[in-house]
Amino acid sequence: MKTINLYILKAFTLSFSVAIGLLTFFMMGSHIARDLDKFVTQGLPISSIFEFAFCLIPIALTFTIPWAVLVSVMLVFGRLSADSEITAMRACGISILQIVSPVMIIAFLMMILCLYLQVEIGPPMLGTARKVATKTAINHPSAMFEPGVRVRYNNNIIYIDDKEGEKIIKDVQVFTIGENDKIIRDITAHRGELLANKKLKTLTIALFDCNIVDKKSNPPVRSFAKRFEFVIDYGTEMNRMEIGKRDKYMTLKELFGNIRIEKRFKRNTCDLEVELNQRIAFALAPIAFMLLGLPLAIRTSRRETSVGLFLSVILAGVFFLTIILCESLTAYPNLYPQYLLWLPNLTYQIVGAIMIYKIARH
Repeated sequence: MKTINLYILKAFTLSFSVAIGLLTFFMMGSHIARDLDKFVTQGLPISSIFEFAFCLIPIALTFTIPWAVLVSVMLVFGRLSADSEITAMRACGISILQIVSPVMIIAFLMMILCLYLQVEIGPPMLGTARKVATKTAINHPSAMFEPGVRVRYNNNIIYIDDKEGEKIIKDVQVFTIGENDKIIRDITAHRGELLANKKLKTLTIALFDCNIVDKKSNPPVRSFAKRFEFVIDYGTEMNRMEIGKRDKYMTLKELFGNIRIEKRFKRNTCDLEVELNQRIAFALAPIAFMLLGLPLAIRTSRRETSVGLFLSVILAGVFFLTIILCESLTAYPNLYPQYLLWLPNLTYQIVGAIMIYKIARH
């Protein structure tokens, strides 16, 4: 029995290590590759993006660890079933629970790790990632302007068509929005300059040879300005963001404390409870994936790796999307989204346990 357990443990550990390495690499690699070109073209330090990505690893692991457990279960037990090894083990009097016990232990340990990452390590690291992004924005405020992307600040919508380095912008258009979202002023300039004052945390946008159309008058009044500038006080916005700590950056102790305080003042705590239950639900995913994946792998009993991978993608996708969908119902507390979050976990675990029980009886 010990030899069989070691055999299954070795196969599962190898598969799990490869799966979690590849899944985490592709998840983080895609994020880095997406932003790397933008950082290079805008003259931002590449170290910032790697520091930002490093802070996101704990949260990424809470997704990739359960998925790696599911992938490994589908591949390892699918192969064992296809080679009739499970049938041979059971013919020797070994129960299905004895066969899968090493995987259950690993899944339980991964659940504890995911729980620790979700409630203690991940949220503060996510907050650190936000600070890295804020620090980059403060040191390089011109990075907020990208060619082809509209930026809104207060009542102004700013659009640039091209950019040279951190300072020079070309083909600039600025819309000033009034009541009822109507455009009351339209400014176009062939060239502009971004002048940052890092000490005051302000960004001055200077436009040259501007055509200004004042649409408040009827008919609109057109004018020309050799130089037109306005100031973006991004420091005020950053300070406003730092006043409160968002739910997703809180540790478990902080969440419980805030829920207790809000209830004392008889305020709605649905958003805090959703955040708390969502973290725990995600942390229990390794157990849910293991329980459902085991019987499916044994029943499909296919050699093709693609079958196990396809099923793992479908099951993981449905699980995560359902939790995210329930999380989006925070604005509807009457639907009790904090409890709906448990539906995927309960469904996967109950269905998986029933299927394992049926397999064990045959």
